[in-house]
Amino acid sequence: MFSLDEDDEGEISVGESSDAEREMTPDIPEAPSVKTFDDGGDFEGASDVDQGTLRAFVVAVVYANAAVLLVALGPMVWFFEGWSRVGPALLVVGLLAGVRTYQTYRSWRRSRDEVDEGDDPPSDRDAEEDAADADVSADSDSPADADTAADSDAPAERPEA
Repeated sequence: MFSLDEDDEGEISVGESSDAEREMTPDIPEAPSVKTFDDGGDFEGASDVDQGTLRAFVVAVVYANAAVLLVALGPMVWFFEGWSRVGPALLVVGLLAGVRTYQTYRSWRRSRDEVDEGDDPPSDRDAEEDAADADVSADSDSPADADTAADSDAPAERPEA
């Protein structure tokens, strides 16, 4: 009448996997190792990061966090608490913190661009422009040459034969 055998008595094994389940279960992948900073808080592991970059990053994070907090908190204090002086002040300070975040980023970006420009050799176009400028200055050293160079735009006259 019941499909269960007398020996099983309806018991199932919970937590034990069968051979078929073990064969079908994929291998658990290993997570790759990640380089982290020391937990001591002294940032010894950050020694390979440029100090200017690290400083700009930390300053920008502090400004950005302050901006998000104050821009969100200002209107809420103003609306829910009715603090019509404190709320707008917090909002304005938050907006100024956002502007300082952007200014910090832009100054870091400019300093990185200056470093990159100082390391790059002059390009071929720059060398060609310098050579052309040198030719023009060499040609117009005397006043007579300058007059001739100014008249060169006019059509040349043919000598009469």
